[in-house]
Amino acid sequence: MILLESGTGPPPFRTVRPLVLASSSPRRRELLTLMGLTFDVIVSGIEESTGRVSGPPVELAARCAREKADAVAELYPDSWVLGADTVVALGATVFGKPADSAEALRMLEQLSGATHEVISAFCLVNRNRRITETRSVTTTVRFKRLSPAEIRSYVNTGEPLDKAGAYGIQGMGAFLAASIEGSYTNVVGLPLSELLDLLVECGVVAPVAEERS
Repeated sequence: MILLESGTGPPPFRTVRPLVLASSSPRRRELLTLMGLTFDVIVSGIEESTGRVSGPPVELAARCAREKADAVAELYPDSWVLGADTVVALGATVFGKPADSAEALRMLEQLSGATHEVISAFCLVNRNRRITETRSVTTTVRFKRLSPAEIRSYVNTGEPLDKAGAYGIQGMGAFLAASIEGSYTNVVGLPLSELLDLLVECGVVAPVAEERS
């Protein structure tokens, strides 16, 4: 579920060059589809950024997004391949997807009442044109103080298990956030404003009204 509504008219953008999403994330697919884009989905098989050696969260996310895009671009050199990665950082601690419910519970206990950063990096690659563009966006999220019962109840829904930081702000986890500073869709998994700027700049997508004028 995404807390964004689609209109009754045509979508705002359309894809004009072959686009491939190198990600299995249903949230990223939904966001791109909401904008009217058409694309293929090819999962890269690259491990998540938080399975790597430690490093600055922005660099970890950017490196993983680039590796995902590069892996798929090798197979589709004439397509525009989009890789993305999202991490949650509380100070120097980086949270990826929890391995199980116990780890999800520990993550949420640490995030309770604290302010953390969500970093999403995306990389657009076209192998034949020798183009690689990597960008990242950071959003600040403050959690309310959670009771142990609230944390257990949320973990029991199963939603945290495939989410960086053990929560999905676009779903039931919306109640966790007391405030957000920055891009909402970045917390979901793709900073749409910045991504669409790049896709338009590279001629991969175009506004529908511009195409029809």
